Amino acid sequence: MKNHQTKVYATPVAERDDILKVLEKSSAPQSLQDMIANFKYDDAERKEGLRRRMIAMVRDGQIAQNRNGGYGLLERMDIVKGRVQGHPDGFGFLIPDDGGDDLFLHAKQMRRLMHGDRILASVMGVNRRGKKEGHVVKILEHGTQQVVGRYFVESGVGTVVPSNKKITHDIVIPEKYAANAEDDQIVLVELLEQPSKRGGPVGKVVEVLGDHMAPGMEIDIAIRAFDIPHLWPEDVEQQSAAIPATVPEKVANERKDFRNIPLVTIDGADSRDFDDAVHCSRTAKGWKLLVAIADVSHYVEVDSPLDREALVRSNSVYFPDYVVPMLPESLSNGLCSINPDVDRLCMVCEMRIDKDGLISNSKFHRGVMRSAARMIYSEVGKALDGDNDLPEIYQTYLPEIKELHALYKVLRKQRSKRGAIDFETTETRIVFGKDKKIESIVPVIRNDAHKMIEEFMIAANVSAARYLKRNKIPTLYRVHEKPSSDKLDNVRLFLKEFGLALPGGDRPQPADYAQVLDLARARPEFNLIQTVLLRSLNRAVYSPEDKIGHFGLAHSDYAHFTSPIRRYPDLLVHRAIGYLLDNAAKSTAKKVVTAIRSGFNKSKNFNYSKEDMVRIGEQCSTNDRRADDATRDVIDWLKCEYMMDHVGEEFSGVVSGVTGFGLFVTLDNIFVDGLVHITALQNDYYHFDPVRHQLTGESGGRGFRLGDTIRIQVAKVDLDERKIDFLHLDNSKNGGATKKSRNSKNDRNSKKKVDAGSKGNTKKGAGKPKRRRSRPKKKSSN
Repeated sequence: MKNHQTKVYATPVAERDDILKVLEKSSAPQSLQDMIANFKYDDAERKEGLRRRMIAMVRDGQIAQNRNGGYGLLERMDIVKGRVQGHPDGFGFLIPDDGGDDLFLHAKQMRRLMHGDRILASVMGVNRRGKKEGHVVKILEHGTQQVVGRYFVESGVGTVVPSNKKITHDIVIPEKYAANAEDDQIVLVELLEQPSKRGGPVGKVVEVLGDHMAPGMEIDIAIRAFDIPHLWPEDVEQQSAAIPATVPEKVANERKDFRNIPLVTIDGADSRDFDDAVHCSRTAKGWKLLVAIADVSHYVEVDSPLDREALVRSNSVYFPDYVVPMLPESLSNGLCSINPDVDRLCMVCEMRIDKDGLISNSKFHRGVMRSAARMIYSEVGKALDGDNDLPEIYQTYLPEIKELHALYKVLRKQRSKRGAIDFETTETRIVFGKDKKIESIVPVIRNDAHKMIEEFMIAANVSAARYLKRNKIPTLYRVHEKPSSDKLDNVRLFLKEFGLALPGGDRPQPADYAQVLDLARARPEFNLIQTVLLRSLNRAVYSPEDKIGHFGLAHSDYAHFTSPIRRYPDLLVHRAIGYLLDNAAKSTAKKVVTAIRSGFNKSKNFNYSKEDMVRIGEQCSTNDRRADDATRDVIDWLKCEYMMDHVGEEFSGVVSGVTGFGLFVTLDNIFVDGLVHITALQNDYYHFDPVRHQLTGESGGRGFRLGDTIRIQVAKVDLDERKIDFLHLDNSKNGGATKKSRNSKNDRNSKKKVDAGSKGNTKKGAGKPKRRRSRPKKKSSN
């Protein structure tokens, strides 16, 4: 939250909190004279001081002033404070700071706003769709200072069409601010003027990124469009360069030594940063599991340049074939990466797990380790399947691999027993050719090696959460709230159509979801049912609240401990654990708990309050969503570019989404999504049923619903909008793509519809792009 500066007057004036208390007790808006009378000011200086303070409070969004000059609290005057979220069709929404219902902002209101602005808005009533509608009262802060987009010149006038479609203003670029940018290039623009009632935004080009269709341009655009920090400040580079490249023996000697234990890393074939290693051994009552995690907290000290930049980034962003790391490579791929045969500092979670898969005891250590081997998921999977034709390292450690797998099977049974939800979704991987363009899109096959490591990481995360909760130390938990009552009502109505029911009443448990999935697994509608259940769940976030737990995993305590290289909340968890370990080494447990409760945050190593954790949790959750949005944008670009070669071709696909404006279809085998617009469904008028997730014909009664298999033709690809349009083919053909004749008239015409840009005429199906000189006419915003 903004720190409000309080001006000091020679004669004291009422503090902001005192003013808020007066307005809270008032039954109506108070004029300045009312406030002067309330504080019994009779001298000109204090009257003027109070006037200025109240103007400042209005400016900062603490209070509101009506047209008659009366002051009041925001909520008492139907004023909502929040952040603007733009929509490609020109309207927008105000997302309230207090978590209340969104306010709809008409296109007229959005003319002087941009996506990301912070504003005050009054509630004007309800529109015909039942949404509360807002009217802009005051712009508190402009959220967009730079914009990345495509530069066009027409009749000597330069404009930039933003790549982020939530920004619906074209940016005017005066000629003197064009910085030698050429027509149809991608540029970064700094805004000189924000939109206003008088006109649109004006900017200057500060960076020319290159040609629209240059390889890798999609990532350059996404990084800037989503404001992802990607350049290292000088002080960060200096600090990381000063860190020794090896572990000093003096530091190693101060830690528990795990170098004689054959800890191994198991990751993907193309992984570059290895932040976890595992080992387990049999005990009389079950197993001892060690999960060793790179000790990032040793190198990234609180409030150091590295720490401040890591918080700004909050996470690493994983694009296809490219990573924007949270930490410099000297750490993420070097000192904090558990590479084989080198000493590494680590934080170790040691767990005792019984034969039922329950964690009976756990403790943490600051350690030093040496990875025995770098293993790959696919090869470990082969080893578990009995393949003897493997590299020697897998043969050497085969007994350890089998022991890990034996423990995994017990943990997996316990996972099912507690009712964790398992969705069978398909992850995909984009395969690039030498030209950095998509060669193919393939499914990622998850074997037992993937699932094994996942279970071990979950166990360590649970142990960390329990340890910190038990010691009552502020931290960030990974919380996943239960579904809302509205979503539950819709799910139950939907399931009723299939003779299924979601048990649990108003508070269903994860096991209730798991039960429905088990009952539906053998049905032809399984994918449909699974999709609806998945969409009813909330998104997991970071929060210091320790009573929420993780609904999907069916754990009452859960935190992220296992990836401090790439997630800032994990780094905070490591610091909290390290603080407890350091204090435990100096004192008794009882004294440690007393110190924590009375003033732990005085320590330079863990200077956090619960309020700090709330703020950091919100920032990390927001940046987590930002990373997902940016990655999705790049993948959508790449898929559009890939499909430009397939315009006019026919495919089979599955209906993956149903809306009032059409069907989203995921193509078989290539995992690309597109839209069959409702106007492309011929021979009937179709109506949308949101409960059944279905479009139904008015006269013929034909329906399209989630999970249906249909036949489509690729009609149009728009790279700028990241959209692919399909035509529905009303036939029963099944199978893969059918090539249309390249010489047919229909095929040539279909290729002309490609208006998303091209790499020239050398690639099949990529027609000459139409340049967007101006935005299309806005659709009705209500």
